[in-house]
Amino acid sequence: MEKLKVLLVVGNLEMRRHLLWILGADPQLDVVAEANNAYTARDKIIECDPDVMLLCQDLPRMSGITFLGKLMPQRSTVTLVIAEPEFEDEAYRAGAKDFIAFRDDYETLENENICGRLRKAAGGEWLNPSRRAPAPAVMQGIKNVCNAAEATSTSIIAIGASTGGTEAIATVVRGLKKDIPGIVMVQHMPEGYTQMYAHRLDNEGEVSVKEAVSGDVVKPGQILLAPGDKQMRIVRINGRYQVECKHGPRVTGHCPSVDALFESVARVAGKEAIGVIMTGMGSDGAKGLLAMKNAGARTIGQDEKTCIVYGMPKVAYEMGAVKWQVPLEQIAQKIYYLLDKRQ
Repeated sequence: MEKLKVLLVVGNLEMRRHLLWILGADPQLDVVAEANNAYTARDKIIECDPDVMLLCQDLPRMSGITFLGKLMPQRSTVTLVIAEPEFEDEAYRAGAKDFIAFRDDYETLENENICGRLRKAAGGEWLNPSRRAPAPAVMQGIKNVCNAAEATSTSIIAIGASTGGTEAIATVVRGLKKDIPGIVMVQHMPEGYTQMYAHRLDNEGEVSVKEAVSGDVVKPGQILLAPGDKQMRIVRINGRYQVECKHGPRVTGHCPSVDALFESVARVAGKEAIGVIMTGMGSDGAKGLLAMKNAGARTIGQDEKTCIVYGMPKVAYEMGAVKWQVPLEQIAQKIYYLLDKRQ
């Protein structure tokens, strides 16, 4: 008998492992692909043509239900959604065939008859020999599902550094891929040097890097570096993050200032942000990082051993602004981990 092809889309690694264990016990089910975000899920639908999708709400960058609502007009996909109870009506409006309410207790999922509900939702259609892969026009529609969201992703990463930061930041940049959410960054430098430094970083890895100008949109795969003589802050216009770069007084003794950037990220982006404070003398960025953490952002500090000067990260750590202290070589990896886990 032909098996039911299942696409498993789950952001949380522990949750994904638990669901794989449940699905693996059913001989009629075949998990043909896994995805931890909507963008990978989109590609796996084209590649694997699954019969049914098991979809969790808590995904990075685009929620599961938002993704489902964008997908259904392009490719009607039998979907069982797992999410908090308050999302049930929204899931059905987006096109879910079935819904399981869930709140953090993985063991309760074993009582939900997930395998049986997937088979019932699919209704035996996967046994029909006339099933065909999506037509080219439909495949193109699926490819376009996440395009608008990629340009207006609500995730944002803010990085600040000073003494020793030029080499440390280059190390992080080399660990980033084109799928990384938009990054805004301050490295203490005088006017003129930031443009040269941005050009250097642009050749270090996959992401593009430019010296920011007012009005630049924060977009995936790009780093906007604050110009050496201006304060850079973020604003949100028409659902998109943009930067404002203006002459102004020094903040925490600096222009550009990490505190000025981080405080704007805390105010505008809140829990959608990740903040990273790296090697540097003094305390710039510590108060801003604490504001980000208090607003729900995930915060990283470079550890003492790998810092050229353990000043800015130390002050931030001692005031409780740093949730995770990480060696330099692991910062990029930690960013991706947090994007996946949405901690």
